[in-house]
Amino acid sequence: MRTLFELLRIIVIFALLGGVGWMIIGNIYTINEATETYSWLGALAIVVLLFVLYRNKLQFSGWYKGKGRATLPKKVSLALIIISVLLIISPFIMGFLFS
Repeated sequence: MRTLFELLRIIVIFALLGGVGWMIIGNIYTINEATETYSWLGALAIVVLLFVLYRNKLQFSGWYKGKGRATLPKKVSLALIIISVLLIISPFIMGFLFS
């Protein structure tokens, strides 16, 4: 039952924080029509950032207490955060190059 609660908690966290993140970034992408085409890359970046946040912080405050609860290695976390930042910036670059 704890696993089910944790799964529902993950869905709620991703829906709420992802929605807030998308409201912020989505409004920035609507400034230019060319960037709006590639705005899905920003949504992907938000999901990756939420994954890093969950694995490094939020999983330890939930209901699930089973095996396999460990933080991501620092190099992996840093690489995923850098990739997310690049994904957030990439619609502007692609909109400029391909429009």
